Formats: sequence, structure tokens, C-alpha cells
Amino acid sequence: MRSVIPAPLRRTLALIDLREHRLLIIVGLLALIGDVAFRILEPWPMKIAVDTVTRALGADIAVATGTPEDVTTTLVMWALILAGIVAGRAVCNYISTIAFAKTGVKVVTRLRTRVFDHIQSLSLQYHSRASIGDTSQRLVGDMGRLQEVAVTAGLPLIGNLATVVVLFIVVMVLNPVLSLVVVATAALYLLISSVAAPQITAASRATRKGEGRLVGDAAEALAAIRVVQAYGLEDTIASSFAAGNQKALTANIRARRLAARLERSTDVLVGLATAVVLGFGGWQVMQGMMTPGDIVLFMMYLKTAMKPLRDMAKYTGRIARAQASGERIADLMDEPVDIADPAEPRDMIGVEGTVTYDRISARDGHGRPLFTDLGLTIPAGQRVGLLGPSGAGKSTLAGYLVRLADVDTGAVRLDHYDTRDVRRDELRQQVSILFQESVLFATTVRENIRYGRLTATDDEVIDAARRAGAHDFIMALPDGYDSVLGNRGDTLSGGQRQRLAIARSMVRDSAVVVLDEPTTGLDPASRALVEESLHELTRGRTTLAITHDISMIRSLDRLLWLEDGQIVEDGTPAELLTDPDTRISAWARTQEDAVHQKELL
Repeated sequence: MRSVIPAPLRRTLALIDLREHRLLIIVGLLALIGDVAFRILEPWPMKIAVDTVTRALGADIAVATGTPEDVTTTLVMWALILAGIVAGRAVCNYISTIAFAKTGVKVVTRLRTRVFDHIQSLSLQYHSRASIGDTSQRLVGDMGRLQEVAVTAGLPLIGNLATVVVLFIVVMVLNPVLSLVVVATAALYLLISSVAAPQITAASRATRKGEGRLVGDAAEALAAIRVVQAYGLEDTIASSFAAGNQKALTANIRARRLAARLERSTDVLVGLATAVVLGFGGWQVMQGMMTPGDIVLFMMYLKTAMKPLRDMAKYTGRIARAQASGERIADLMDEPVDIADPAEPRDMIGVEGTVTYDRISARDGHGRPLFTDLGLTIPAGQRVGLLGPSGAGKSTLAGYLVRLADVDTGAVRLDHYDTRDVRRDELRQQVSILFQESVLFATTVRENIRYGRLTATDDEVIDAARRAGAHDFIMALPDGYDSVLGNRGDTLSGGQRQRLAIARSMVRDSAVVVLDEPTTGLDPASRALVEESLHELTRGRTTLAITHDISMIRSLDRLLWLEDGQIVEDGTPAELLTDPDTRISAWARTQEDAVHQKELL
């Protein structure tokens, strides 16, 4: 089987799990069997009626035993039988169509959930290099295409193949000579299809990749629309988008042209087969070897047999396009999950917040040493500032706490728990991270705060907002806590967004707080309000603050200077800021000079 099915199709089919939908599939297949049976029976009333009328007109032909001699009675009876057969086939076809459609929707819905869960489990290193637009295209656009190959086109092909096989057996019994026409037509179709299908798949793959890049470019441009408009880059971006659009268009046209060529080639084959059967069958009727009803029967069987070939030609293009989409989804699912939960996780109980980096070593994304045998302990409740030159790994060091990345050697511990020995969700519940860019979601203010802890009550949400200094401006919004925020909260000021993020961290009520440049980019008035909220957030909690804010640094318990993979300075703000020979004091003087220059301007 593996040698017969092409590798791209194997990868696509491997994504599809039909086990949960056995009942629907069985119902659909039974209905397909009924459809095939009715297709076989459908021409017989026509044959008998034609033979009966022909004999009544005086032709000397044999009529099947048991046929009533009264022509009118015969025609009425077989007309009613034909109506019943057609109705039965319509019912079976309807049932199979609905069953397969429901199966396809359910399969793709479940697969989309699996893919999305997998995407969320991938490391930040993957997300930093992947295009958001292309990933979204795979999750939505490619998934829709995959539905066609999964069930909508795939399972009906079983019925079509069954129809061809059964009809071949029937016509072989009826007329072995004419049955060779069906065999020759099917063989020629398979030959043409074997050549066209790989070409269609290749063109479809190029189309989907081009469309993925196109969506990525559009998402990137729209995300940076302020910069695009501010720098007058509309024409430049539009030209780049148009070039990508033209590439995708060219590949799409090629795929469509190849699919149309296969379909029309099949139509020509069917036409030639019909002509041969009509000519040779007519000659056999003249020779008395067949009745007029027999040739009508054979022609209808030929038409019925050729329809699956037409359908297969039509579905070949769809399946080829779906294969290309399936490959893209399979590539995504093949991305390894670098950060996984342990097989037997420990339960975290009574976490107080002591953070320990036990002789850790790690490399950056380019394989260069980042930390070398670094050791650090932060007692529970201590507020620590982490400073150092750009690229020293400050944010990465903080990210180890919640396993946004893992160290190569050594261990990171929260209290006595190794972060790799516990579940990620349980570990992350113990840590609140406040980033420089406060990320808000397009939902209500209340839900944005509640994302810190989904079980938080409305009273707890409001209390967190009050403590974060956000309650007053929230109440000034049109619908208060039920106001729906725009994209990423852009309808709010930077300070307001940050205070909502602080309220979200307060609701989380975690033992450890990580502050990653939370006041950068804020004006002095907003910074003062945010710093007041941050002081409330970090009170009594272990805090790791990455910041360039001098006023915040002075209020911390301890300062660390990270450089060349090591902690090279460690002490209180009073010690390190007053000693002129320390790196931290030199850095502080530079910061103060920069602030002074801004004030003069």
C-alpha cells in the first residue's frame, strides 16, 4: 500500500483520524452501496420498455419471460418501478452526501484543534522565525482544502470505484466484447491521470506556498501600518504585495489549467467510448445479436460507468490541491515540541517563591554560548533588578522560570521544584510576567483582567483594577468593565494598557513576578502611575525586574549585573550605585545624563 500511495498523499491521510466517526462513515458507505445497487437497476425498466414497444410494433425479438403481453400495463408498471428506483437512489445519495459532509466537517474541526494546540506548544524560537500570516493560512485556508481530500471527495471516490467495478462485471456478463470498451477507457484515463496528477500537485503546492507568503506579507504590513503610513511606504509595500500576488496567480492558473485539461481529456475519452458502443452495438442489433433494449441498457450502463471517471477527473485536481495543503499542515505538525511536560510530573504545593539557577549553561539561537555555569539564588519575597548590556540574555534568563526555553545543563528551580519536573501550566500559574508591550485581547476589559486567573470573581477583578490604579479610567469607558477593547487595546493609552496588564497580574496572585521593561516608552506622568501600581503588585513577592528606570531600580532590594554569561556584580542599590567603580554606577550615570539631555531639549 505504501508503495502505491504517493508520499504526499500518505502524509495527508496520516493526519486524518476517522475512528471517532465510524457510525457516520458506516451509514454513508451503506447508503453508497444502495446508490450503486440502484444505479445497476435503473436501466432495466428502460430496456424492458423499449423491447416491449419494439415487439408491439412488429419486430421479431425475444422478450424476457414473464413480461405481461399488454403493452400499456407493461409500460405503466415499469415506469412506476423506474420512478421507485430513481427515488431510492436519490434518498441513498442524499444520506451518503450528508453523512460524508458531516464526517468531513467533524474531522477537520478536530484536526484544526489539534494543529492549534500543537502550534501553541511550539517554542518561542519557532514562533520567532515563523510567519504569523502563513501559520494562520495553514490553520484556516489549508484546513478547508484538506476537508476535500479527507471526506468530501475522498470517500465518494470509494462509491465511484465500486460502481465502475460492479458495472464492469455486469457488462462483461451481458456483452464481453463491448465490455472491452469500458476497460480500454478506464485504462486510458488511469494513464492520463498518472501523468497529470503529479503536475497538478506540484502547481497546487506552489500556489499554497505563494498564498501563505502573501498572507504573511499582508499581516506584517497591517501590523506595522503606523510605520508604513508615517514613512510613506504604501507604494513600496503595495509593489511587494503585488509581485507576490502575481506569483501566486501564475501558479494557481497553471494548477487550474492542468486540472481542466484532465477533465476535458476524460470527456473526450467518454465521447469516443460512447461512439464506439453506439456503432458496434447498433451493428449487433442489426445482426440479431442484441435487442434494441440491450443496446439502450448497455448505453445507460456506459454512461453510468463513465460518470465516475468524470468525477475522478474532477476530484483529481481537488485532491492534488488538498495534498499540497495537507503537506503544509503535516510540515507544521512535524515541528518538534522542544518544551514538553514530564511523563510523571510532580505536583507543586505551597510555593513560596525562592528562585534558584543552579550552575546553568545554555546557547543562544545561533549556537553561541549565552550562559556558562551561572549560579544565582533569589530568596522568597526579595525584589531583584537584573541589568546588563543589550544581548546579555536578561529576558532569556527570566524566561527560563516559566520554560519559555530550557537550559542545556544545570537546573532552574522554584523552591525545591525543578521546572522540568512539573507541568508547564502549573509552573506558569506561579509566575506573573509583565512585558514592555502590554498585550490585550479584543474582548471586554473584565475578561482581559480575568485572563490572569480564569476562576477570578467579578469582585476580585474590580479589586485588582483598583489596586493597579485602573478602576477610574475603566469606569470612564462607555460600558465600564464590559467595554470591548479594539485590536491589542490600541484604543487605550500606553499607561492605561500597562495598568490593565498589572491588574491581570494581580488577579493571578502568583508567588513570583517578572517585570520586563514595564515602563519603557511611557511619558513621565504615566510612568509615575505605573510605578505606583508596580510597587503594589510586587509587595511581598519575589520579583525579577529587567528595567532601565533609575527610580524603579533605587526601590529594589538587590541589583545584579549580567555580562558574558555570568553575574559579575551583586549587591544592594545603595552599595552599587554609590561605588563609582561599579558597572551599575557607570550605567546609572549614563542614564541620568540621557534624562538630563531630554529635559534640556
